[in-house]
Amino acid sequence: MASKGKEEDAAVATTPAVARKSVLREYAEALIIAVLLALVIRTFVVQAFKIPSGSMLPTLQIGDHILVNKFVYQFRPIQRGDIIVFKFPQDESRDFIKRVVGLPGETVEVRGKEVLIDGKPLREPYAVFSDGAFGRSGERERIGPISIPPNRLFMMGDNRDHSMDSRFWGFLDAAKVKGKAFLVYFSVRSDEIPTDSSLGSVAYVLVRPSLIRWGRLGSMVE
Repeated sequence: MASKGKEEDAAVATTPAVARKSVLREYAEALIIAVLLALVIRTFVVQAFKIPSGSMLPTLQIGDHILVNKFVYQFRPIQRGDIIVFKFPQDESRDFIKRVVGLPGETVEVRGKEVLIDGKPLREPYAVFSDGAFGRSGERERIGPISIPPNRLFMMGDNRDHSMDSRFWGFLDAAKVKGKAFLVYFSVRSDEIPTDSSLGSVAYVLVRPSLIRWGRLGSMVE
């Protein structure tokens, strides 16, 4: 009987250690699943990007943080007017963001401020130009008419006089498209932040909430 009691005591004594091990395992499994889900979402569904330049002004501001839908083109073709993130053709380690102006099979022509698609002027309420004393000097470019090859796109920035786009580096291979920008989830006047460190930038903004463009948070990218 005494031997049986000792065995029971021993069994009871080991139970807390087993429970602790089980809890740790559950936490580890939950963490692994969360990381895997985050990687899947970032790779195939949605990815965040930051706007570092003014080539898409006024549609996108410097310091805007946007979300890009990476699977939308699995269900529909790329359309004129879409604002997309893509691998820069001259350096694929860099991501660019521009607006789709010309589609495969179309003829595109640029006459100064005017863009023509298949000979017809394109209505572009989003396009802006640097006119005035500090604006662009000299005659604006004249391009085309040129035919857009299959699976290629003609891209332009909304800030036409300050955009490195298809007028300079040619057509974009549609296979290099990463996704369609659809939401500004955060925006800050980054030109007033005195550090390039991500952590330092966050800390700087947290104590200076006036730097946040509150009105842009949650706005759709169009």
